[in-house]
Amino acid sequence: MWSLRRFLPHLRPYWVPLVAANVLAIVATSTAIFIPLLIAKVIDGPIAQRDIGALVWPVALVFALGALESFGMWGRRWLVSKPSTLFEITMRAKLFRQLQALSIGRHDGWQSGQLLSRAIDDMGVIRRFVAFAGPFLVVHTVVLPIGLVALFVMNWQVGLIFTALSLPLIVFCTRFVRRFEVASRRSQDQSGDLATIAQESAQGVRVLKALGRGRFFGSRFTALSRELQRTELEKVRLDATLWAAMVTFPTVSIAISLGVGGYSVVQGSMTMGTLVASITLATFLQWPIIWTGFLLSELFEARTAADRFWEIIDTPLDITDPPRPVELPERVRGELVIDGVSFAYPRSGDGADAAVLEDVSLRIRPGETVALVGATGSGKTALLELIPRLYDVSAGRITIDGIDIATLRLADLRRVVTVAFEEPVLFSASVRENVALGDPRATDADVRQALDIAQASEFVDALPWGLDTRIGEQGMSLSGGQRQRLALARAVLTGDTGAEPGRIMVLDDPLSALDVETEERVQDRLRSVLSGATTLLVAHRPSTAALADRVALLAEGRIVAEGTHEKLLRGNARYRELMGGEP
Repeated sequence: MWSLRRFLPHLRPYWVPLVAANVLAIVATSTAIFIPLLIAKVIDGPIAQRDIGALVWPVALVFALGALESFGMWGRRWLVSKPSTLFEITMRAKLFRQLQALSIGRHDGWQSGQLLSRAIDDMGVIRRFVAFAGPFLVVHTVVLPIGLVALFVMNWQVGLIFTALSLPLIVFCTRFVRRFEVASRRSQDQSGDLATIAQESAQGVRVLKALGRGRFFGSRFTALSRELQRTELEKVRLDATLWAAMVTFPTVSIAISLGVGGYSVVQGSMTMGTLVASITLATFLQWPIIWTGFLLSELFEARTAADRFWEIIDTPLDITDPPRPVELPERVRGELVIDGVSFAYPRSGDGADAAVLEDVSLRIRPGETVALVGATGSGKTALLELIPRLYDVSAGRITIDGIDIATLRLADLRRVVTVAFEEPVLFSASVRENVALGDPRATDADVRQALDIAQASEFVDALPWGLDTRIGEQGMSLSGGQRQRLALARAVLTGDTGAEPGRIMVLDDPLSALDVETEERVQDRLRSVLSGATTLLVAHRPSTAALADRVALLAEGRIVAEGTHEKLLRGNARYRELMGGEP
């Protein structure tokens, strides 16, 4: 239960209402113990003596106890509702912050559906445990011993019978715990796998339709659903068995107690009031036992959810701020030096890393634009990802104005490094929000200027609500070229919309989805932006490479040639081949 106990410090701000709610629940539940005691007194007193007047106060007291029980249950629910939801929000935010802080390499090791399941479904399970199952496990732990003591005091024979037949449940529950815990973890993991398939199928619906593979993915989804169904049915069988045992043993004890008590009444060794009160109290006590089955199920679900939550939280952060960060000067010149850098993507499983770059060195002067050219898999994107520290170098170092980027705060580094990826990532938000994502202070004029540079103003103005148009998940309602231009506009947008001195731009083939005419117009506007920034861009087209002051040719993880686009075309056969044989 350690994973659940770890939440206790996070519940500290809510302890007062939660403890008060538990106290109310204990008081409310305990009232049902005193009512049978009153019943015994009434049957053996006023009823046996036929004294109608003496019934008034016991009946009024039962009404008062009933009102107290109702108030206690209402108050418990009222007190616990807000703290439990605030706790859920806090923990969900903690999980989200951790996911944002984890390195890209860690994210690569998890399926998106698994993360979604942990952030949404598992946190819902934990909230329910905090609000209901956990408190009532505490309540029953307190009330059951009190009720058993009252039962023994009232009638030791019934108390002994009830206790003796309830003991086997302890052994049964111990076996149940192990089996249900395994099934619960398997169920939650399978739910994550199912969420992954659903998410990927929704995002890739165009590809599935175009390739006619919708039925194939549908069969995969159905197969995973059936696996989850089998696991859920196993949980139901275990749960049903537990419930059956929880109901059977107390009921059998009541039946035996009724027989023994009835015999004692006939023999004169027990009063009728004592028998009725004992059976009434035993009937009440069976419900905490019966409900324990449900509460145990919730406990095991919550423990599994907690394990999955802490797996994410406990994942070490690979890329963090240094203990003593170096401050960037107010005025950054923007000299970018890649010095003997080697890099390998971390792999899970066998632990072997996939080497991508080896001893790469490149110096980009302030305001200079360098194009990175190479065949697929040569390490171009990997090199670009190292500059904003999406990954860390395996060897060597990268400096800005002579300062190792590993000694900078991540926020400071990413303030001066702007990134645009080849695959544009857009969010379910307005055009304005997507373009200004890197600079929330940007005005509409700044956004429009960035859109103008990316040649996106015309199609944005044609959208139903212009800048306020929500473009949908992943921007799938737009063409590939439109998405790429919005991503490019986001990359060139700064506080004053333009490349300020010292700014470093990292562009991963930002024009690959544009037609020739649009690319030409974008290049004309982009030259003015790139002229003020230190830029490293991946290029696959001759026209994109021609934007650069200099070209670096990357092959097999190494830079094998440098020079201008024209010079490499004339003197390097490998470069000429990559550029399509252009003379």
